[in-house]
Amino acid sequence: MPLVRPKKSLGQHFLKDLQIAQRIADTVDVCPQLPILEVGPGMGVLTQFLIPKKRDLKVVELDTESVAYLQEHFPEIEDKIIANDFLKMDLSKVFEGQPFLLTGNYPYNISSQIFFKMLEYKDLIPCCTGMIQKEVAERIAATPGHKTNGILSILIQAWYRVEYLFTVDEHVFNPPPKVKSAVIRMTRNETTDLGCDEKLFKQIVKTTFNQRRKQMRNSIQTILPKDNPFSNDPILNLRPEQLSVHEFIDLTNRVDAALKDCPVK
Repeated sequence: MPLVRPKKSLGQHFLKDLQIAQRIADTVDVCPQLPILEVGPGMGVLTQFLIPKKRDLKVVELDTESVAYLQEHFPEIEDKIIANDFLKMDLSKVFEGQPFLLTGNYPYNISSQIFFKMLEYKDLIPCCTGMIQKEVAERIAATPGHKTNGILSILIQAWYRVEYLFTVDEHVFNPPPKVKSAVIRMTRNETTDLGCDEKLFKQIVKTTFNQRRKQMRNSIQTILPKDNPFSNDPILNLRPEQLSVHEFIDLTNRVDAALKDCPVK
């Protein structure tokens, strides 16, 4: 069977460097014994190094051409190939409700959506590793005060420890992407409860970062009631990228109290 044609519509950039594939596969070793779900295996360049780890391995692939290639070249996991759209799957059914590790050379056009999906199932996914665009990896790992600190940074770091592991150059892919890539690892932290209204926390993070160039005083007006004493708080003079996860949690609790004292009409 011929090689699979990379499809731009699916964000496919097939990794050619086997040494890098081995390094990515080895990122799962920090969470031993957990079953593994690989997203977007393509022609199995990463899969071939995950199989020898003797873990319960499943792969999910949307591209029918890639599925056929995997079935022919990796008969040992033929019944573990899930022909589906990862973003539409009920992840609680993949390993019958058991926790698992998520990994992959993630499709570039949906990498952020993959991690938002991971957050929905954070109690089932104690560890996530893999390769994404360098820019996205930098955003996920960003610290307070850095210009790349954003929605992904805060929402992921609220629940996971993030490690930026290494950078990958463009020339090791077919076709070469226009950007560099990076390998990261996210491991669940000890947080089981944010200590605030989680829905409001997400709303505040998304609302303020959607107007990241403005002081939060301006962006948060849609959430806060008018004529509220909290509107004069100095923290609202800051821009969202200046805040840490804990400061966003504190802000959420203060906005929550303000809403209860003076509900939005």
